Amino acid sequence: MSPAESSREESVYMAKLAEQAERYEEMVEFMETVVKIVDSEELTVEERNLLSVAYKNVIGARRASWRIISSIEQKEESRGNEDHVAAIKEYRGKIESELSKICDGILRLLESHLIPSSTAAESKVFYLKMKGDYHRYLAEFKTGAERKEAAESTLLAYKSAQVDVSQ
Repeated sequence: MSPAESSREESVYMAKLAEQAERYEEMVEFMETVVKIVDSEELTVEERNLLSVAYKNVIGARRASWRIISSIEQKEESRGNEDHVAAIKEYRGKIESELSKICDGILRLLESHLIPSSTAAESKVFYLKMKGDYHRYLAEFKTGAERKEAAESTLLAYKSAQVDVSQ
């Protein structure tokens, strides 16, 4: 067994361990290591699913936080509580920054490694749908031109996935 294969298996094992411990940020790190080890090879179905679960849990928690904070912000605005609104906006900005960083991370992996190296239609569709999902998450909180760009990227990714399914 080559050092890369050993490291790959170890990283997958550690990702599973992190999942059981509900330490999803670390699970993401382990799966990013796997992606970089395999480089231009395909991930196995198990590895692909572990990557998806890791990112889904990391982004899911932040999306829930963002929705809660946004709701509180609206309530405080309607009450005219400007001091609280300013603090909430700042806090919401922190969460949005985390959301952007997470989305940018998986989108970079998808663009640079996963989509180009996918040879099976099933995996390519999986990654394109994932790409659409993370652009959609960006569109949920971005504004103006950034929101428009994220929404357009969402649609393009979903359409590409649909084309690949029908071929």
